[in-house]
Amino acid sequence: MFSQKTFTGTATLGAASFAASLAISIAASLLATPAGARAQSAPPAPAAGTPAAGTPGNVAVLVPAAPSDAQREQDELFAQLREAARVNNADKAADLAARLPDYAIPSYVDYYRLKPRLRDASNQEVLDFLKRWDGSAIADRMRNDWLLELGRKRDWASFDRELPLFVKNDDYQVKCYALLSRAMKGQNVAAAARVLLDNPPLYGEACAALVAQLAQSGQFSRADLLAQLRLAGEQHATGPSRRTALLLDGSDTRAAQAVDLPAVALARGIGNTRVEHEIYLVAVGRMARTSVKLAAVALNKNAPRLSAEERAIGWSNVALGASLKLDPDAYGYWQRAAGAPLSAFQAEWKTRIALRRGDWKMVRATIEAMPAEQQAQSAWTYWLGRALLAQGRREDAQALFRRIGDQNSFYGQLAMEEMGMQVTIPPAATPPTPAELAQVAANPGFRRALKFFSMRMRFEGTREWNWTLNGFTERQLLAAAEYARQNAILDRMVNTSERTRTEFDYTQRFPAPHDDILHPAAQGLGLDHAWVYGLIRQESRFISDARSGVGASGLMQVMPSTGKWVAEKIGLTDYAHDMLHDIRTNITLGTNYLSMVLGNAEGSQVLATAAYNAGPGRARTWRGLLDAPMEGAIFVESIPFEETRTYVRNVMSNATNYAALFDKRPQSLKARLGTITPRGNAIGLP
Repeated sequence: MFSQKTFTGTATLGAASFAASLAISIAASLLATPAGARAQSAPPAPAAGTPAAGTPGNVAVLVPAAPSDAQREQDELFAQLREAARVNNADKAADLAARLPDYAIPSYVDYYRLKPRLRDASNQEVLDFLKRWDGSAIADRMRNDWLLELGRKRDWASFDRELPLFVKNDDYQVKCYALLSRAMKGQNVAAAARVLLDNPPLYGEACAALVAQLAQSGQFSRADLLAQLRLAGEQHATGPSRRTALLLDGSDTRAAQAVDLPAVALARGIGNTRVEHEIYLVAVGRMARTSVKLAAVALNKNAPRLSAEERAIGWSNVALGASLKLDPDAYGYWQRAAGAPLSAFQAEWKTRIALRRGDWKMVRATIEAMPAEQQAQSAWTYWLGRALLAQGRREDAQALFRRIGDQNSFYGQLAMEEMGMQVTIPPAATPPTPAELAQVAANPGFRRALKFFSMRMRFEGTREWNWTLNGFTERQLLAAAEYARQNAILDRMVNTSERTRTEFDYTQRFPAPHDDILHPAAQGLGLDHAWVYGLIRQESRFISDARSGVGASGLMQVMPSTGKWVAEKIGLTDYAHDMLHDIRTNITLGTNYLSMVLGNAEGSQVLATAAYNAGPGRARTWRGLLDAPMEGAIFVESIPFEETRTYVRNVMSNATNYAALFDKRPQSLKARLGTITPRGNAIGLP
């Protein structure tokens, strides 16, 4: 039983206490260093304390001392400063920053003072900031902001100087400005732009300007622009659709109607030019998202006026809409779309429908036609291997499985099983030493992160934590993960530990906190507690006060309406909404609801997991579309909602790892996924 396998820390209480004491000494010397980017002040070092709720009793949790009234007042002013900067209130930000001359994290005070007036600041002022905080996470954030401003101003000399210094280089707009800068110097960037420009809803000014420049300079052909028009329609991006139509000498009004009011656009007719035809086909695709039959009727009606390629494009748009509904006619529509240039999204869905149909020849052909970067993704590597296996090409299939078989992920685990292995837990690395833990505890970046976490500023805390990990060795990563465990920041523990490649501690990657509550709750309901932990790990990463944008709360991310409904069902008479934040109540309600959806799914963890995320009604609908039993992995692959599809994959993969960890024996993800059968007599749930 799991209660006999409670996770133990990798450092004893005495070792952790020694580490904390040593950290205080090291930190004191660091904080005495003159101010600068690599020696900025940080919150006081935490001292060893009592274990936090839900953590193993022999792991020392480093609990910071309670803040004084003066510290709380300063923290409140800092929170106001942060908000003033967010809404670009430069005057208020300047006033608040002036009241925080000795704040614990001066770099962020400096940042929030400057950020609201970045458009009016001189280059020298920004350069001074970057020099002052050189090498810090917030300096890289400021460089990101400044690069966007330099791009907007078309100050390419400054932009090109700063771009190589942008460490994260993860901003989509900055990437577009980078190509725009090169294009305006006469460099040919068309190939790179075709790869980058795949997400019209995120284009903004930078990417829109890049498309326009490439069109005007002739680097983008008419075919490139038509592809952009189709992509904007597919992704419901009205602005990019209008702009691209104008670049093609088409009507931006008709393009907008095709995206937003497809019925109106279809009623206006097909038009005479190629651009008008393409706009009409965008409307066909948008209509297919609502009514596949009406879209097919509209396309058939005007088919004689379309070229063979245009008809294929039209049917690919209809096929995509049908695929997203798991319409039984989707397979036939994809066959009629033969020869159409497919977007990455269309290629994925053509593959999924072929999987559902058992057409391994189509699966293989569609994946092999994908761009190399897409084809190399673990999902399509796995399914291509399966297609080759189905066609008797075992050696080629095994070569593909070996490429991803070392990845501890859904597809990596499935690939392992195709190679005759099951999921096991690798031998644990040597625990971090007191000296290794002390080095981590003394790091100013982690101390800033802890300060932010203590103020519930998780975004900033995560940024500082992740930045500090840059360049860490395997041993340092394990120590940092353990430090996160000691401070009950389990999401950072998981994320940090997952970065190791040669040394592993799966109790860090797959923690099981609050088992004194969860184990009896799961056992009493007959739930597989490995599955429950797998779900919690995906839902909240063990952040007990997690709250989603739609109001789901706590470890198991229970919606208020669901919590109230379950409380009534189980007779929790004193239930109030605020109780969702209580760990025990959250687990009680979450596990009871999970038990209900599992019963509704006739014991299928796949269906119950999908229902927990997307709602029982949708899961019932997806199951109801089956006319024969389907392999669990294929059912998961073809879940229409990307969020739910990813969610189910991760929960099932997590559960397999937890089972291997708890039971200490190899596990099969395939067996856990099972076979999904057509709907039985399921009861209704909200």
